[in-house]
Amino acid sequence: MDRITPEERSALMSQVRGSHTGPEIAVRRLLHGLGLRFRLHRRDLPGRPDIVLPGRRAVVFVHGCFWHRHPNCKRATTPASNHAYWSKKFRRNVERDAEAKLALRRLKWRMLVVWECELKNPEKLRRRLRRFFQIQNSLTTAAR
Repeated sequence: MDRITPEERSALMSQVRGSHTGPEIAVRRLLHGLGLRFRLHRRDLPGRPDIVLPGRRAVVFVHGCFWHRHPNCKRATTPASNHAYWSKKFRRNVERDAEAKLALRRLKWRMLVVWECELKNPEKLRRRLRRFFQIQNSLTTAAR
């Protein structure tokens, strides 16, 4: 049973945005801080990636744990009411993500998925981004 009324649920869901979300902006700030420049939401690429680095032929998807069903994450809950609707919706989201990743691989694009919960530890995420984009730590390169 849902803890809120259908009207309250509708109002809450109407606030959900598809792009320029808080987690997406946080990842963009991290990338920018690493000296990377990028494009946003390229419609000509499969899955319309959140962040595109054309010169590196790489994309970054910033996935909400709830919407994209982050495995083993406590944020990937399923609402108690209207279970069939939510199951179908989540299943289709995951299928669409897999289709986009496959299409991007076929086009020879590298991709990285950043999960919303990873933003709880920005330094760990920064290290992951550095590894993915093969960016040397500025302290390490300055010492050489």
